[in-house]
Amino acid sequence: MNEIWPVVHAEREALIRDLEDVPAERWSTPSLCPGWDVHDVVAHLAGDAKTTPLSFVLRFAAARFDFDRYNDAAVARERTDDPRRTLASFRAALHRTTGAPAPKATRLVEAFVHGEDVRRPLGLSRDYPVEPVVTALRHQLRTRVGIGGGKERAEGLHLVATDADLDVGEGPEVRGPALALLLALSGRPIRPDELTGPGAPTLTKDGGPPHP
Repeated sequence: MNEIWPVVHAEREALIRDLEDVPAERWSTPSLCPGWDVHDVVAHLAGDAKTTPLSFVLRFAAARFDFDRYNDAAVARERTDDPRRTLASFRAALHRTTGAPAPKATRLVEAFVHGEDVRRPLGLSRDYPVEPVVTALRHQLRTRVGIGGGKERAEGLHLVATDADLDVGEGPEVRGPALALLLALSGRPIRPDELTGPGAPTLTKDGGPPHP
């Protein structure tokens, strides 16, 4: 986990910096995460950064063990009537090293996928560190869709990253940057030219669950 937290902290800081000059009215822009706008995603990230194993267990039980209900309640707690206050709350939690009792790589998935959930609709971009993106991608390949992964989406496909050492699976090939593969595995829409190969339409056909 020691090698993951510096990456997560850097991604949080970069996203906060990108959002500092975004006008308040643009925070209502729909994100790539179905049903959430940009403000909702930032509230989710703030809540996620503040989560501890104990608080997760208690709140997940209060949500009757429903992940969507749990996530929506977390957004409601953290989202304020002023995007600047929500961003300040996220900033205050930037360097925390707590989280839900989940595999370590989920912190990377959150940072990269939610980072793009926010940036792409706002017309912002970032060059992510490739190796941590691959770590997040490999986690999604091992994790079922029902709990936020992308295992079933990748079944029967041959995935090849054009910018990293990743060549996995058998079947029709899907080729493209590791970030685009990660987003597609996480049920996010991508640009038409990001992934190529005969398997690309299969990987990108499903919008996926609302919250990874």
